[in-house]
Formats: sequence, structure tokens, C-alpha cells
Amino acid sequence: ADDWILWNGSSASVTTFVSPQPVEATDDAFWDQFWADTATSVQDVFALVPAAEIRAVREESPSNLATLCYKAVEKLVQGAESGCHTEKERQIVLNCCRLLTRILPYIFEDPDWRGFFWSTVPGAGRGGGDEDDENARPLAESLLLAVTDLLFCPDFTVQSHRRSTVDTAEDLHSIDSCEYIWEAGVGFAHSPQPNYIHDLNRTELLKLLLTCFSEAMYLPPSSDSSNTNPWVQFFCSTENRHALPLFTSLLNVVCAYDPVGYGIPYNHLLFSDYREPLVEEAAQVLIVTLDYDSSTSSSPTVDGTTTGTVMDDVDPPGPDNLFVNYLSRIHREEDFQFILKGVARLLSNPLVQTYLPNSAKKIQFHQELLVLFWKLCDFNKKFLFFVLKSSDVLDILVPILYFLNDARADQSRVGLMHIGVFILLLLSGERNFGVRLNKPYSVRVPMDIPVFTGTHADLLIIVFHKIITSGHQRLQPLFDCLLTIVVNVSPYLKSLSMVAANKLLHLLEAFSTTWFLFSAVQNHHLVFFLLEVFNNIIQYQFDGNSNLVYAVIRKRNVFHQLANLPTDSQSIQKGLQRKKKTPEPISRTNSQDGVSMEGSRPAAPAEPGTLKTSLVATPGIDKLTEKSQVSEDGTMRSLEPEASQLSPEGNPPAALSDGEPWSGEASHSRRDRRRLSSASSSGQWTPTPDWVMSWKSKLPLQTIMRLLQVLVPQVEKICIDKGLTDESEILKFLQHGTLVGLLPVPHPILIRKYQANSGTAMWFRTYMWGVIYLRNVDPPIWYDTDVKLFEIQRV
Repeated sequence: ADDWILWNGSSASVTTFVSPQPVEATDDAFWDQFWADTATSVQDVFALVPAAEIRAVREESPSNLATLCYKAVEKLVQGAESGCHTEKERQIVLNCCRLLTRILPYIFEDPDWRGFFWSTVPGAGRGGGDEDDENARPLAESLLLAVTDLLFCPDFTVQSHRRSTVDTAEDLHSIDSCEYIWEAGVGFAHSPQPNYIHDLNRTELLKLLLTCFSEAMYLPPSSDSSNTNPWVQFFCSTENRHALPLFTSLLNVVCAYDPVGYGIPYNHLLFSDYREPLVEEAAQVLIVTLDYDSSTSSSPTVDGTTTGTVMDDVDPPGPDNLFVNYLSRIHREEDFQFILKGVARLLSNPLVQTYLPNSAKKIQFHQELLVLFWKLCDFNKKFLFFVLKSSDVLDILVPILYFLNDARADQSRVGLMHIGVFILLLLSGERNFGVRLNKPYSVRVPMDIPVFTGTHADLLIIVFHKIITSGHQRLQPLFDCLLTIVVNVSPYLKSLSMVAANKLLHLLEAFSTTWFLFSAVQNHHLVFFLLEVFNNIIQYQFDGNSNLVYAVIRKRNVFHQLANLPTDSQSIQKGLQRKKKTPEPISRTNSQDGVSMEGSRPAAPAEPGTLKTSLVATPGIDKLTEKSQVSEDGTMRSLEPEASQLSPEGNPPAALSDGEPWSGEASHSRRDRRRLSSASSSGQWTPTPDWVMSWKSKLPLQTIMRLLQVLVPQVEKICIDKGLTDESEILKFLQHGTLVGLLPVPHPILIRKYQANSGTAMWFRTYMWGVIYLRNVDPPIWYDTDVKLFEIQRV
């Protein structure tokens, strides 16, 4: 108990606190020591109140811990009611805030204590009299309402609008907090004068809010969407009169933040930036309040093509969660522009190239921003259409590709890889995304990829190829997703560069080797995806894609081998024997990438000792998407979930992103899992001639074979007649060639659109809380507590 003595200076009182003897709640002299006006910081509180002490009090003096929590909340309620006019009151509020931030995780980790904050404290009515007991609020509600009041407390967290003395100070209950929104932006035009003290106070209060919401970390993952977080549910309900100004404040503070400021080199080393911790905390609180499973929601979604809003509908107006509701109802173009510009600016910040090394401030909260961007697109379809309407979407795409490329070899960042790919999957379901990719790529972001001249589509394909060929083992579950994105955009790609065309053929060559095809039940799906890409480009974008056609002609033996794939048992066994010793699907580096982009550096693996949090399984691509057919006028209609002609039957297994088995909806029955077993469990599953025949007969090779049949003799004739060895002449011939009337009738374009489901909702929850756990190290709010939502591992 020595540490507690250091803090409040009286050894007698501290021993009483830790001893099993309860201290009376009315003993103010004793309790006031904990928030006496000594100037402490949150770091001091964490140092002075060690985990072992909190657990000891919890086990040995439960009534004292209960009283401490109750008294601390009472002080916050009093502070909110009085308006915190004196320095002493503010100090008490901040100390109570820090103390609760320290203690709450230890209350959540013990199942017996978890309901404590949702009970009312006997004799603790607001007025202290018995008549208040019946309508006394649960402690959690009092705490949340006090914190929200304090977040709009003039001269404490917001600028006062009056030149007031203490006597005429504003009454917190009568102010309209919508006039005190923290930053200009969505729905608010006035930008208040920056005040670093207010920023610091807001940050401490938001830290406490985040800690309240973190009860979710202490429950094991479950796909049951009825498991709503009671703290978030109450905070985002109509009970919170500040819900709208708070949502707006958090969103605007994040989207208006400019880390580079006036661009003075090294200014971040000279001055502390009080806004950045606030922005990080605001982003984290925002994504947690938006943790809502939209797949179970009965609320109507706004279709981006209609002018109707949720409000016009007779159904209930959106979900009970007001934050989700407000987010889904943003509709003004200037608001969308503000949000998109802000998110794009912050995501691009780590890519900023400057001549002076380390001279520009680099933000660290890009993962939170990606979750926020995902929520915006998922809950507000009008925002998604706005993003895709202009080439501004490329300002989001390039940073995502940068993060994917940079994290591909680092096992501790597998979650970042997943969310980046999910966002691109969501965007690729819309035709406009494919069209936007044709914009030339001129901004040179430092990446270790081959130098090329081409479009954003080339950049996307080259980065995806790099992830597949030189990423780590745990990225294999993402291959289906990566290739689905390429399939979705392929009908719109006007001209691929030679570099990108060769990358696609290299992938086909690697994925169609017999040892790869026969080693796992779902591996042939990757070949189907790639053939679909070639078919889409040949059928819909033949003109302009001479580089790809030339690459197909050069690698024609790959297609012939696929068409003549052996199906007898002996050949299958022989194919499997060629399998490499390691189960890595493809790291064939014989195709040299050559020169990399200037200033690039290869992805580095995680530093030894880096902490990472585990993730639950991501659903297979068939669960993640639904097929839509694009008709000639560009409209889409959903297809029945029966297998299409192009796709083989047999769903890919629910791939485990981090190797942990999970009992949720992603894992099928044991029989299914055996049937769909992957390479690692090939002991259970062996390829049979019938199985190979079942999908070989469906390989969509007709279009490519017809193209080869027509063009190969022509190209060979030119080479013989003119003695050509020069690529450029052949390309020139192919540019002016045509296959009109010679190819099969174009197949309908199939798009696999992302569809919300409880599996991905659970994945996002574990990922988001894992990021928040790892990012809050100063102070380490949840470190060494018994978290159940994920496992913490050292890399």
C-alpha cells in the first residue's frame, strides 16, 4: 500500500482502505484525499495506483472499492452541476477522471463486478434522501451523463460565450451545446479559437469514455449481434442530450486536423501539438460508438440514386444508435467534401515526401481512420457514391496501397492488411471505381515496386502481385479477396501497362502449377478468378490492351497446359510430389522486379518483441460478397446465390486470419471443414480424378483459346516475313488488330459486391479494440488486464 501513501500522504487512511474494514461513505475527509487538489497527471495516477493494489482492494475490501467508484462518480456529477468554475473543482474532476480510468478495467475483468456500474447505490439518490432511491440512475448512466455535460463546460472544455464573472457564469443545464461544437465542419461553420488547456481536458474526459466503453474487451468474441455494449448503447441514445453536438465535434475535430500545419520544417519537434492526442482520442471514441452490425438492422438504407432520405420512410428512422443515425443522414455535398478531404489528407500524411528527413510530422492513427472511412461508406451510401463520383477516391486508394505494400511482410500488421483489402473490396463493387482507375498515375509515392508508366489500375495490380508473391504466410486467406477486387474492376480497365500485364500472367503461371492446384481443395478458385480477369479485358476492353494480349500470346503454353490438365490418379500424385517443402503458395522470385521506385524501402518484418492482438476468422469470399450482374445500361441486379456457370461449386473455407480456430459462424460443421480442408490438413483430404474433372470442365478458356487460335499464326507469320525480334512492332500490329465477330458472344459482367454480415461485424470489433489496446500505451490503460476479446502475442 506504499504507493497509495505516497499519493495521499496519510498511512492510516490507506491501510483502512486496503483492510477488509469498510469505510463509511459519509467520511468525506477520508475519501477527499483521493482527489485532493494535488496536481497529478494521469501518468502519476497509473504509477501510484498499481494493478496489484486495485485487485487486492477488489478481493479484500469490495465495499471500499464500490464506495470509491461511487464517490468519484458523485464528484463528476457535482462538477457537471456546478459548472466547474474554480480551479479546485476542475482539479477534482480531472483527478476523479484519471482514477476511474485507472480502476474501470479491473472492474470489467471480474465477471462478478461487471454489473456493478449498472446497479444503483442504496441511499445514493441525488439528494441523499430515501425518496430518490426509486428513480436513482444506475451509476454507469450518471457517470456517462456527467462526462458528456463536462465535455461542453464553458471555460473548462469549451470557450465561454460570455464575459462572465463567477456570479453570472453559464448554467450547464441551460446552455445549448450545439453552439459549443468544438470545430467547424459538418453542420457548424464557426471555428473556435484554439485553446490547448481545453484540448487537454477534453482528451482526459474522452479517455475515460473510451475506458467505459472498453467493457467489450473483457467478453469473448461471439457472432451474436444482440451482444450490444450497454455503455455505448446508453451514450448513443436519446438520454444523452449532447449526442448531436458531441458526434459533430468528434467528427469535425478529426476531419479538420492538419498535422503539417503551416509547413514549417521541424515545427513538431519545437512545439507540442495538443490537438493530436485529442484527434486520436476523438477518432477512437467515434469508431467505438459506430460499432453497429448493419447486417441485422431493419432500418432502411439510403440508395445513392434516389433523393429520398431515411426520414421519408414509414419505417422507424434508422437504428437506435444516434451516432450511426446521424452518420447515415449526412447528405450535403460540402459536408461530404470536408470529410473526404480530411480523411484523405490524414491518410496521405505518412507518405509525404520532404527534402529534409523527418521534417514533417507523421501521424500514427491511420488504422482508426481506415475503420472510420469504412463506417462512413458502410452506413452512408450517399457518401460512398460521392467518393466514387470524382477522382478524389484515388486520394484514398494510393495511401491504402502504400500501407498494404508496407505491411505485407510484417506479421504484427495482418489486421491492417485485412481492413485495407476490405475497403477496396467494398469500393470495387461499384462501376465508378473501375472507371476511376484509368487515371494516369503520376504522383510518385516511395514504394518498393517496379517503376512503370501507367494508370492507378497498374499500381493496384503491381501492389497486389507483390503482396501475393512476397507477403507472409498469414496473408493467404486474402488471396481470394485480392483477386475478386481485380475481377470486379477488370471490365473497365482501358489499357494495362506491360509491367502489370506480366504480373497477372506470372500469377496465373504460379497458381496453375499442378502441385498448387492439387494441394488444397480451394486453390483452383484463384485460377478461375484470373481467367475471369483475362476474359473481361479481352471481351470488353480489347482495343487499348495490346500489352495484355501480347503477354497472353507469349505465355500461351500456360493456357494450353491448363486445358490439358491431367486428371488420372497417377498424374495427380506426380503433381503433388513436385510440391515444395514449404507450404508457401507462391514466392517465385525468378521474375525479377528490376528497379524500384525512388526513395522506397522494402517492407520490414516486425521488430522482435512487438505486441500484436489476435483476430477472429474472416468469412470466406462467398460469405463476404453477393453476385450482381451488370446489364448493358450499367444497372445491376443481384443474382440468386446458386453457383454461376463460371464458378466451380464448393465454397472456399472460412479462412482463419490469424491461425486461431474460432467457434463462431465462420467455422462450418466438422464434416464441411474436412471437405474443405486446406493445404495444412492435406492428411484428411486428397484430390481425386472426379474432383479435378468437376472443376476442370468448367474452366472458362473458350475466349482465350479462340484469341490464340486467331492471333498466334498471324503474329508468327509477321515475325517470319519481316524477321522481327522487336516487341514494339508486334505490339503495333496488335494495337491495330481486331477480333470483332471472331470471339464468342461476350459473357455478362459479374460483380461480387461486399455484403454486410455478422462475421465481418465481429472481425471489425476485434480489430478495432485490438488497435485501441495497442495504441493506448501512455498511460497503458488495459495493459496486463485479463482481456478476453483477443489474445495478445509477442512477435
